[in-house]
Amino acid sequence: MAYIYGIILIGLFFAALHYFTDLTHSQKWWVITTVLAIISIAIMFNTYNEQKNEKTRDIVVKFKQGKTINCNEIKVNTQAYTLSVGTYTFIGKENTSNAGQMISLSDCE
Repeated sequence: MAYIYGIILIGLFFAALHYFTDLTHSQKWWVITTVLAIISIAIMFNTYNEQKNEKTRDIVVKFKQGKTINCNEIKVNTQAYTLSVGTYTFIGKENTSNAGQMISLSDCE
């Protein structure tokens, strides 16, 4: 739904640019090019973040299912680590060889 509102907003912007400005033709093209570049960068950034979030969700799901996850050649599983959801880090459980060890979820595959 946000994309529809965005398209409507862009349409209104271009209509205002066409009908209500005293810019020359070349100035209007520069404004249009700049706005389209900003929109393209925003879409690429949004796509990148969505892929990153999907990877994070997949790792969390695997961990919660009890599967072993490889994080910088360290095997992370539910027997030796707990997941801190606030910081998305794995923390070594007490009474294990990994006690106190912290591994960022971004380092995992």
